[in-house]
Amino acid sequence: MTHAQPARPRLHKRTPIAIEVTVNGVLNHVDGRITDLSEGGARIDGASLPVRSRCAIHYGGEVVYATVIWSERDRMGVRFPFELTHGPLYRALETARAAVPTGPAQVFAQSRTSFFGRRGLS
Repeated sequence: MTHAQPARPRLHKRTPIAIEVTVNGVLNHVDGRITDLSEGGARIDGASLPVRSRCAIHYGGEVVYATVIWSERDRMGVRFPFELTHGPLYRALETARAAVPTGPAQVFAQSRTSFFGRRGLS
């Protein structure tokens, strides 16, 4: 009987994103979309390769290598052997993180006073 190992804590914040990529496996290449990206890995929808296989992700004229850590019929999660620190994929990640809007509730919470109703503290 094998016991499931506890999930390792994430080292990097995942960021929602939509990037069209081509993924090359050993015998094929498929088009997919990165929908979740961090410096350490990505979720790719529309592409699926066997777990533990290595692949090359083509984006912006450059290649980032990865290992498949989980795979389903139409999506997979990959881990990069080296953290993203530069290149087109890293710039896309930085752009996506900078574009996260401040929600209306957060803006309201920052500007409201600490009392309830129309009456303030005198």
